[in-house]
Amino acid sequence: MITGLLNNSGWQVNYKRVERIWRREGLKVPQKQKKKGRLWLSDGSCVRLRPERPNHVWSYYFVQDRTADGRVYRTLNIIDEYTREALMIRVDRKLNSTEVLDSLTDLFILRGPPGYIRSDNGPEFIAQKVRDWIAAVGAKTAYIEPDSPWENGYCKSFNARFRDELLNGELFYTLKEAQILIERWRVHYNTVRPHGALGYRPLAPETIVPMDQRPTMQ
Repeated sequence: MITGLLNNSGWQVNYKRVERIWRREGLKVPQKQKKKGRLWLSDGSCVRLRPERPNHVWSYYFVQDRTADGRVYRTLNIIDEYTREALMIRVDRKLNSTEVLDSLTDLFILRGPPGYIRSDNGPEFIAQKVRDWIAAVGAKTAYIEPDSPWENGYCKSFNARFRDELLNGELFYTLKEAQILIERWRVHYNTVRPHGALGYRPLAPETIVPMDQRPTMQ
């Protein structure tokens, strides 16, 4: 990822050199994770719903952390599983089913409803008003099996990067500071951070139109 960032910034460098410097400086190198199997039914069919296009499957999950004064805050992370884009990270002291609906409403207005919304069976996600509202706008819920977090692998993977790249290295003194810096990180994650699955290119790089090419008002 660091090699991708350097190359995207105009530094043409070989990944092996970056790796040597990385190790020499004693920086963290992620350990390989143990592979997990999928959940299979008795007839041999897999219950895993695979995203096939943008806006096909969204997933959401909660992450909890604390500000410098020890008070808890939560984030509601919503991603598009196909594009891997972080659609929203909502930050507040408490987040319940009402905040879940508010967040989804904002995204539906901007992007339209997805085909499916994947989540675990937490009370904020299985609340009847959440299920009824999702069905009313034409989307479907895709709840994972109990005690099967790997079924929500896309969001779990994003949450791990979110914690490793931001939360573990930042001390937020106020909730407002957390909200601002987390949103700044989300934009960086989508528009700047290299992703291996895309040849170390950003998910949604920003497009800048030069001033002399912008349309003028008549």
